[in-house]
Amino acid sequence: MDYSIKIGGEAGQGIQTIGDALCRVFVRSGYHVFSHQDYESRIRGGHNFYQIRLSNKPISASRNRIDIIVALDRESINRHEHELTTNGMIIHDASALRFNGEGAAFLDIPFEKLAFEHGGDKIMANTVATGAVLGMLGMESGHLMELIAGTFRHKGDDVVQANKIAANAGHQYAKQHCDRCAFAAAVNEVEKRMLIGGVESIALGALASGCRFYSAYPMTPSTGIMNFLASKENEYGVVVEQAEDEIAAINMALGASYAGVRAMTGTSGGGFALMVEGLSLAGMTETPVVIAMGQRPGPATGFPTRTEQGDLAFLISAGHGEFPRVIFAPGSPGEAFYLTNKAFDIAEKYQIPVFILFDTYLADSQWTFDSFDLGRVRNIDYRLRGDAFKKLPDYKRHAFTETGISPLAVPGDAGHVVVVDSDEHDEEGHIVEDAATRTRMVEKRLLMKRPLIKAEIAPPELYGDQEASVVLTGWGSTYGVMKEAVDELAKSTSIAMLHFSEVFPLPNLEPFDYAAFLRKAMLSICMEHNATGQFSRLLRAETGFEFDALIHRYDGRPFTVEELIGEINGHLGNI
Repeated sequence: MDYSIKIGGEAGQGIQTIGDALCRVFVRSGYHVFSHQDYESRIRGGHNFYQIRLSNKPISASRNRIDIIVALDRESINRHEHELTTNGMIIHDASALRFNGEGAAFLDIPFEKLAFEHGGDKIMANTVATGAVLGMLGMESGHLMELIAGTFRHKGDDVVQANKIAANAGHQYAKQHCDRCAFAAAVNEVEKRMLIGGVESIALGALASGCRFYSAYPMTPSTGIMNFLASKENEYGVVVEQAEDEIAAINMALGASYAGVRAMTGTSGGGFALMVEGLSLAGMTETPVVIAMGQRPGPATGFPTRTEQGDLAFLISAGHGEFPRVIFAPGSPGEAFYLTNKAFDIAEKYQIPVFILFDTYLADSQWTFDSFDLGRVRNIDYRLRGDAFKKLPDYKRHAFTETGISPLAVPGDAGHVVVVDSDEHDEEGHIVEDAATRTRMVEKRLLMKRPLIKAEIAPPELYGDQEASVVLTGWGSTYGVMKEAVDELAKSTSIAMLHFSEVFPLPNLEPFDYAAFLRKAMLSICMEHNATGQFSRLLRAETGFEFDALIHRYDGRPFTVEELIGEINGHLGNI
């Protein structure tokens, strides 16, 4: 069983309300769910959609063919009617749209009329539509009623009951009038799973890692991290500060980190452009900080609500001077959680900036996920505090050591003076001008730490045929769609995927020589959501390996499974 539902309409029509409600009902009913959104950067109007896929087996990407379209405007019919499966249905309110679709695929459900007659207010039309979809799928409405009770509890019993009645009206109407509905939404057993998106997973990873300060200026797609953490301020003792701009945001985070707490900031490409000087400050002062960087199409404001992987090269080279940094690019909610935890650990351990590089697609998509294993969370305090700091005979913030990692203390925590300067400095932190100290400090900050950091970078995930003739490679949010494409193509092709989620520095070739694995393949393909192949160029620069074929997409939209398979098939003739 594998169905796809698309809710389309204008911004402000409650598309996300219907989509979120259906996703939660499906999860509670025991289904695996994947959803993604497509929306314009406007409050009202335009064309948006929310696409849901539900199945009785794990899924991780969207498909082209749609089984049910909920059309809240005429544009949704014009744009998406051709996507219907053979037995697919379009439900719409003919009176509200002033359009009555002809043909067996159309089902007129008077959302507003049913809402008014049964709920007392046509504002509940979306509740009617939600119930109608469940009726078409042959699902019971019990979980929807539970969801309504929880959602509207604070508005009183009257509102709860009115919405329940409206939802039931839509449910019954669809069951009675959809003669062509032959959907069979059955699940063997109901297991408890969570429904979670990329930004929530990053935020939860930060909380689990002991993050106690987050500063940011709102910017899509990173704003959700700030919103989530702000909602947990009292529960977890985290301070969330909406800064006046991104320059202030990164400097606040550096100040909080310098003062002794785990700190994080978040932004998108345009905002990170303002943070770059602060990034170099972190490099020179060796102040740990985690930066969540959400990619969207640029340059400038670009497509504010669309997706792209265009900022990898920017992050690798950002900042003046040379200093180490690490870039993680999660491809799923699980990776987003665990890599955020690893980011905090490495940032403090090596006293460097670490990036969580994600994109709008990962931020807005939602997956079913079993649970996070808190036993895997690493939360070590690398700072000198209290007696450990007090017992030192003296304290040199930038002391030369065998590893290049200097003692990191908390100012004001003991009797020692902590000195830090953004100019080149000596071991104690005082400004210097001599060449010998400069050379030793560069070696300490960069050259001595770099091999230790690189040894912590995990190899890419290999999935599929261990002796594959075709190897598909990608990074970040491409994980889910690559995995499903490999599963589909494996029925007729010797194929595997390499997915990189720890992208800079690239992993050592031990214990897994991924470059040699790629060289053995008859056809190697790299897919990215950018125009210049930023990851493939990085891999070539670091390992000398050059891919046989490249798949690039840079229109702001993610690949569906069928679209990616089509691109791969276009290259299989070259074997």
